[in-house]
Amino acid sequence: MGPISAPVPAAELRAWLSGRADQWSSAVAELVGLESPSGDGDGIKSCATAVANLASRWFSPREASWEFVGGIPHLRLLTGGVEGRAVLLLCHLDTVWERGAFPGGFQRQGGRAVGPGVFDMKGGVVVGLAALAALAALGGPQPPVRLLCTGDEEVGSATSRALIEEEARRSRAVLVLEPPAGSAVKIGRKGVGTYRLEVRGRAAHAGLEPESGVNAVVELARLVPAVEALADPVAGTTVTPTVFLGGARTNVVPDRAELRVDARFPTAAESARVDRGLRELAPAHPEARVEVTGGLNRPPLEREAAAGLFSLAGEVAAWLGWDELQGVQVGGGSDGNFTAALGVPTLDGLGIVGGRAHAEGEWADLTSIPDRAALLAGCLWALTGEGVGE
Repeated sequence: MGPISAPVPAAELRAWLSGRADQWSSAVAELVGLESPSGDGDGIKSCATAVANLASRWFSPREASWEFVGGIPHLRLLTGGVEGRAVLLLCHLDTVWERGAFPGGFQRQGGRAVGPGVFDMKGGVVVGLAALAALAALGGPQPPVRLLCTGDEEVGSATSRALIEEEARRSRAVLVLEPPAGSAVKIGRKGVGTYRLEVRGRAAHAGLEPESGVNAVVELARLVPAVEALADPVAGTTVTPTVFLGGARTNVVPDRAELRVDARFPTAAESARVDRGLRELAPAHPEARVEVTGGLNRPPLEREAAAGLFSLAGEVAAWLGWDELQGVQVGGGSDGNFTAALGVPTLDGLGIVGGRAHAEGEWADLTSIPDRAALLAGCLWALTGEGVGE
């Protein structure tokens, strides 16, 4: 890539962002205070409205639009240059926390803050807004940027997936504002599949004539080792039986049993292998029947989709004076899985530093915002005229 096309030296970018640290921290507090559990359309809309207002004050987007699908709002903002295909900044505003479920709500102690969604991923939203504010203030050439804030990522993105894929198809690159792993960006994510296996047998009296029944619990239990055997630790594929249900009364041979399975896989080929293996399972008893439903929820974000952007981000990190930027593969999925599966260059984990996502004590390092925003802003400058995604 060579020297990035930045209108100011790296030190000036970092100083501009660091000098507004209180502004970024106040924005995180505001967004976290607007609780937005998945499925709570009003809460998500209030949070999205706050994002739109911050954007209006900080960099004046030239377009803003709303999409409501199934009562869930999604916000799109367009800013930056007018030439060329846009870069998509992807984030979500819903959290796993029900209203009032996080002990104490938002709290700050020095540079560390805790609160519902502060790490996953409202702090990351502010990183994105701060980077765009820096680009607007410091000038220079920049690509058009679309910021898409969705409202249902934590529950599978059913109402937003079509919108995400629409935006990705007309974008040259996707930068995902999910949290990093430590300070490392995410260059691979496993795909996710969820399955339900239902075995049907035949009921009978458990004491008088159990031999006349077909025990669905027994038949399904025999299949569990075969399900587990589909995992491939060397490849990084996990296939985990998670819920087993069967029977209704202790004196009745059960005629139905159900197994739920969580599958994670690093490649599309592994996804296809696991899917085929589950659908080929057959009970031992000739009169028992098994039905397999479910399937792929999120395709994998394979390393190839992130390679070019990771190289670019590494050069930006060097320009900023950082140590070598690290990239890791993780097991959890994000909306970046959808964009990578379309063949659009995608780099994940550009959000705020912190930890304990989805758990009591979820926290974020507010002092990391200037550095994370500098990396993102540098990537956007570097993408101006850069060949990635063209």
